[in-house]
Amino acid sequence: MKFLDLAKIYIRSGAGGNGAVSFRREKFIEFGGPDGGDGGKGGDVWAEAIDGLNTLIDYRYQQHFFAKNGAGGAGRGRTGASAPDVVLKVPAGTEILEEDGETLVADLAEAGDRVLLARGGNGGWGNLRFKSATNQAPRRANPGQEGVERTLWLRLKLIADAGLVGLPNAGKSTFLSVVSNARPKIADYPFTTLHPQLGVAGVDGTEFVIADIPGLIEGAHEGRGIGDRFLGHVERCAVLLHLVDATAENPVADHAVVLRELEEYGAGLAAKPRVTALAKTDAADPEAVATAEAALAAATGGPVLRVSAATGEGVKTVLRQLRQVIDAGRAPQVAEEKPWRP
Repeated sequence: MKFLDLAKIYIRSGAGGNGAVSFRREKFIEFGGPDGGDGGKGGDVWAEAIDGLNTLIDYRYQQHFFAKNGAGGAGRGRTGASAPDVVLKVPAGTEILEEDGETLVADLAEAGDRVLLARGGNGGWGNLRFKSATNQAPRRANPGQEGVERTLWLRLKLIADAGLVGLPNAGKSTFLSVVSNARPKIADYPFTTLHPQLGVAGVDGTEFVIADIPGLIEGAHEGRGIGDRFLGHVERCAVLLHLVDATAENPVADHAVVLRELEEYGAGLAAKPRVTALAKTDAADPEAVATAEAALAAATGGPVLRVSAATGEGVKTVLRQLRQVIDAGRAPQVAEEKPWRP
């Protein structure tokens, strides 16, 4: 299934049914009076996040979603049928934006989240509603309310525990393929990853989700390369794994480029907890690796791990470090959700 993380949709709720103007005409009822029923309610348009989806590809082939109108009222006090609702199924982590692409309408972060996008019009009153002591034969009824029409954007931000960032060919896809069952494209040229990939990694009996996004280059925030359009998929991550190519001429400069792009993108990515690791250590000279490790440690002010996806060296250590940061970051949330007991 092709990955799609942005889609434009057009929605319209149903209009309410018109009220009826009717009078009783039974043979043996001398003063029949009005008996026009109300119109039915128009259908609503909802959006609901569900499990099992990780793309918006369904909304590439269908962009228009119109709810049906409510049925009109009828004689004998009969109310028109209300129209069924239209429910848009979206992946968990989908943001719904106004037509300008910036104003947030709703953030469906978890499966089961629902939001009303367009309310259906109420049905109009029949003439039975207008009967009174001074107006015993009203000949008026209300029309149904109009529906609501909107143009919206759906933007998907994948739900993952850890995110991989780095320059193109830093070894992110290879790392993901080793620690999970994901099978991203791997080649010896830049930008082999064109769409985000998800994988489930396991260590010490626990599992967590890792997201791999296309590599960043200098000027990505200005649209160079693939740009920073996929950085939104790591906004929800608890930790970022920054992989730096150990075979590069200047690993410290490469690290600075990615960090600068994270800062320019904003959304708090530069402030997220990060684990820095030197990748492809099996393909580099040991002395060069040691020098790069010391320089990176001085630049980051923290430890730098070594990892080789080809040989498996340091993979478990990196996964344990990620798991530790994820648990530490989400422990306060678990404590808040735990119910208080006397």
